[in-house]
Amino acid sequence: MQRTSRVAGIFGMAVLTAMAGWAAGPGPKPAVPQRVTRVTFDRVAVGQIPAGWKAEATHPRGRLAAWKVTADPQAPSPPNVLSVTPRHRASGGTFNLCWTPAIQFLDGEITVRVRANSGRGDEGGGPMWRVQDRNNYYVARYNPLEHNFRLYEVKNGHRHMLTGASRIPVPKGQWFTIRIVQRGRHIEGWLNGTKLFDAASATFPKAGGVGLWTKADAATSFDNLTVRAAAR
Repeated sequence: MQRTSRVAGIFGMAVLTAMAGWAAGPGPKPAVPQRVTRVTFDRVAVGQIPAGWKAEATHPRGRLAAWKVTADPQAPSPPNVLSVTPRHRASGGTFNLCWTPAIQFLDGEITVRVRANSGRGDEGGGPMWRVQDRNNYYVARYNPLEHNFRLYEVKNGHRHMLTGASRIPVPKGQWFTIRIVQRGRHIEGWLNGTKLFDAASATFPKAGGVGLWTKADAATSFDNLTVRAAAR
């Protein structure tokens, strides 16, 4: 319990271990031991990122985008959110990352609240997981400019779309929820409580870090990142 309290103080999160089902859909599910990590950013100093997190980029050009905790009265869980604002005229091939290897994820469930604030070439964003480094990970993102929700794998810096869903209107400036469920190779994607895709991939078979992702000039805010990782 002493270690859990220290982590909560540093990251603004509550960590616990519980017996719970996968909650991937209706109907009873077998009980699976899970480690639940919640990150609200509320105990992180404004202007900083959580301790142990990295601000990086895939295909960086110019200075890195500015990731920082900001005060936001409209936050799903006030007072703070984690926001990103590109510091340069971002290339469409630049992916902005803020992630941590301290939260390891192989199988389980990830949810996060996201709000697209602005962007001319790109908007929105989403979670990244099984992160090996800044060039190797899975990512799911919603883009309000394109009205689509997509799942990608980024391997050695090359992005490949696995699946996606289109014609999904979510207004800019409105909070939405992305939920990812992964078991082995199988990946499901949910947006605002509706399952919109599933796919299979064996590209990253090992556990990796968890984080947040945007592209190009997308200015985005994130809150209430919850990781339910199956105990190993």
